[in-house]
Amino acid sequence: MVTFLITSFFILAFLAIAIYFWQKPASAIEAEALRPPPGRGLFIDDTPDGQARAEPDFEAAEEAVQQRAELLQRAKAGEKSTLLEAREMDAELYEEALDLLVAQADSDSKLLTVISYVARHDLRVNDKLAERVIDAYKNAPDRSATAKMLHVAALSDNAAVYQRAVETALTFWREGRLSEISAQELRSILEGEFWILSSPTRSSGAGFLLKRTLANARRVLDAAHND
Repeated sequence: MVTFLITSFFILAFLAIAIYFWQKPASAIEAEALRPPPGRGLFIDDTPDGQARAEPDFEAAEEAVQQRAELLQRAKAGEKSTLLEAREMDAELYEEALDLLVAQADSDSKLLTVISYVARHDLRVNDKLAERVIDAYKNAPDRSATAKMLHVAALSDNAAVYQRAVETALTFWREGRLSEISAQELRSILEGEFWILSSPTRSSGAGFLLKRTLANARRVLDAAHND
């Protein structure tokens, strides 16, 4: 009996020692796995030069700002190719470049070259360009100029701008300054160009006012056609 108890005691002691040494490495591995990683910030990574990684980004941003400034300076000088470059960069830059080109076009002939360039390269017409075309149209309204003016105004996709173009053309027609355009032809042009406007523009509040203006123009032109 005594021998059995002694033997059991040694077996239990051996098992306790074995379990202790088996659990120790596992605990150490688990602690290592749970150890928090080195501190990381926006500009810090695992590499020794992690702090320096911010430098290329900063330089790239500074270069982009300089590039935009140079492009706008060229647009201000009348370089129309800047529109293609600006379009590839972003819409806001394109808008600024086109505004500068329109501003430097101090004659109808220069404005025509801007319009031609925009049309040739299928570029977007903005409000300033459309407004300038309407103003230039007033100097020499005729059949061809009327169609072009209304088309450019519609391409701006601005209901208020197109409404102004419609009112201008209708006023000149009623004053007899567009005698080569029949009432039905003018109505056809006005309504045809309306559909160039995007659906959201046609459905907007300004689009509603435009529709009222077109309805009034239709009544005036139909009455003249039936006389």
